[in-house]
Amino acid sequence: MKKFFFSDLDDPVEVLCSAIDKNSRLGVDKLFPAKFFVPMIHRLGLKDFEVSSLCVDEVRAVKDAKEIEWMRESSRINDLTMEKIAQFLSEGVTEIETADKIQQIYKELGADIYPWGPSVCFGTNTAEAHHTPDKTSLRKGDIILIDTGCKVNEYGSDMTRVFCCGQEATPFQQEIYQIVRTATETAEKLCGPGVPLAEIDRAARKVIEDAGYGANFNHRTGHFIGLETHDYGEVSPRNKECTLPGNIFSIEPSIYLEGQFQLYVEDLVLITEDGCEILNHYPHEIQVVGLSHENQK
Repeated sequence: MKKFFFSDLDDPVEVLCSAIDKNSRLGVDKLFPAKFFVPMIHRLGLKDFEVSSLCVDEVRAVKDAKEIEWMRESSRINDLTMEKIAQFLSEGVTEIETADKIQQIYKELGADIYPWGPSVCFGTNTAEAHHTPDKTSLRKGDIILIDTGCKVNEYGSDMTRVFCCGQEATPFQQEIYQIVRTATETAEKLCGPGVPLAEIDRAARKVIEDAGYGANFNHRTGHFIGLETHDYGEVSPRNKECTLPGNIFSIEPSIYLEGQFQLYVEDLVLITEDGCEILNHYPHEIQVVGLSHENQK
């Protein structure tokens, strides 16, 4: 393999162009910056090129025994962290304080954290897409959505659970939550080797559509995970590929009600030779938090 070097005084695009045979087919990595690639196209008149990361992506999508071990451990720590954070939640605590506490627990348990941190949403903030934890304080009656994960040896976990502060969720919230919980558990039961990913998505989507909330489920059912939180591969209507032993992906169908809340329960699923393994074991029920020990008796 020929190596090319350049200094800050050189034009990097010119160096790259000198290394390319413009008459040959060019494979381009999916993360190759456009600021280099577009000038290369113009300078060389490239016409025959394609994204060539797929071969690596497909290999990464099938985890080996060691990778599976690391991801099981990452999910075990995530379960334990969720248990500890449930005990931490109480009236007056803020979303930022909760997110910081989650990351502190990860470190104490020997895991690494994602650079963007956990998603912690209180009350109507659960209805805000990609909400960033802020200074919102937890109040009695608030619904709580925590979507979080950590890393072990660079391999990630991901899980979402719902809580309610100081009292049971409202009947309407419980109704919506039961629908998404059923959708998740229905999709998980279908998981196994050789199952089209679109069928898994369809199983979850049908539960929500049959309940009358199809228009409120406007995203894919899940994503693959490994070295990246959203690794190559997805559980969606457009993915006609079939599951393979070693695939690990999320199942997280949701119902989004603008201005009110978004509810979902998310697990990671490992496809095995003869079925599947759910990597998360923290209960699916909406847990009431923020009660004194006396009130919990």
